[in-house]
Parts: sequence; C-alpha cells; structure tokens
Amino acid sequence: MAMPRPTVAQLVYGSCTVIFSTFAMLLLSGASSGAGVAIVAVSALALGLLVAMAVPLPASRRPAAASRPAVVVRPAAPEPVQPVRATVASPSREPVRERAAS
Repeated sequence: MAMPRPTVAQLVYGSCTVIFSTFAMLLLSGASSGAGVAIVAVSALALGLLVAMAVPLPASRRPAAASRPAVVVRPAAPEPVQPVRATVASPSREPVRERAAS
C-alpha cells in the first residue's frame, strides 16, 4: 500500500505551526546558546508534524456506490397540497398634491 501524499492544508498548517511556534518559544525562553536554539527548533518541528498529521485527510475518491451496498429508501407519501388564496388590498385613494409655484 502506497503512503498517501500530504494535502495542501496539511503542509500549510504544519509550516505555519513550525514558524510561529519557533518564534514564540525563542522569545519566551530567551534561548541564546546553540543547544537552546536547537532544542527549540526540534520541538517546533515535532509540534508542526503533530499538527500536520492531525488535519483530517480528505475522503476516499472511490464512488460511494462501490464501497457500500445500495439501500433504497422510499419517502413517505406526500401530503396533499392545500391551495393558498392570496388577498390583495385595494389601493388607497390619496388626493393628488401639487406644489405651489413660488
């Protein structure tokens, strides 16, 4: 069985996690030695890998009919439709108002 390729979402989430967590851990820890920076970098990579693997994979591309037996579900008998009568109000009669010439 071939290993599935990572999706775009997995790559983006993992990369953003690595970048932002590295900056955050370096700022919060104040690491200045080579060993401290290496520990921060390795832990950020591990965190990015965990986040990338936590993103759900898309569904299989096989058609659903091939994977499951077809089940026919018949809808209940439809209820008869009652006719709706719309009533329209008669237009109101307003006197025409004209502007006075100034």
